Amino acid sequence: MNLAFMYQYFHQPRTVGALLPSSTHLAKKMVKGIDFEHAACIVEYGPGTGVFTRELIRRRSACTTLLLIEYNRHFYEKVKEQVRDEKNVYVIHGSAENVQKYLIQYDISKVDYVLSGLPFASLAAEVSDCILQNTRSVLADEGKFITFQYTNLKKELIRTFFPQIEAEKEWRNVPPAYIFTCEKNEIKGVCK
Repeated sequence: MNLAFMYQYFHQPRTVGALLPSSTHLAKKMVKGIDFEHAACIVEYGPGTGVFTRELIRRRSACTTLLLIEYNRHFYEKVKEQVRDEKNVYVIHGSAENVQKYLIQYDISKVDYVLSGLPFASLAAEVSDCILQNTRSVLADEGKFITFQYTNLKKELIRTFFPQIEAEKEWRNVPPAYIFTCEKNEIKGVCK
């Protein structure tokens, strides 16, 4: 799996943010703040090899809907195969920019949590802005956006859309990663 991941990194570096997949330590920290008992819908951006996805499936309630959005065709096929027997798990080959469209497609009105493995440091500024704005718009009032980055460079960009950020570092990942758990307050608007 690591060789396939490295291949994708070298061939699509703007959409694959690291040379190696995320560690299980990072996955556990990413999901630790989720109230799995009450979460009706969780969206994951960029599931990649499925490290976070497996943790979400292991902990979720049977009635929780998981919507996985993967841009990379190779990873989309792999994750789709991994979750093929899971109920209420939908895998979309597309961009997180279109999260609203996908929610309408599955008749989901609001999202409790969005987990993101997207490399905001390598995405175009307008793409990052659009994804973050649309993420705000689909989250329930008490919803949370949980993302990780390898540097703090994009923390202020994220704060523009999610003023309340709790940061934590996971050293047992290559490279070490910052986890940002973000909450919104009222800023209006949607990216078209």
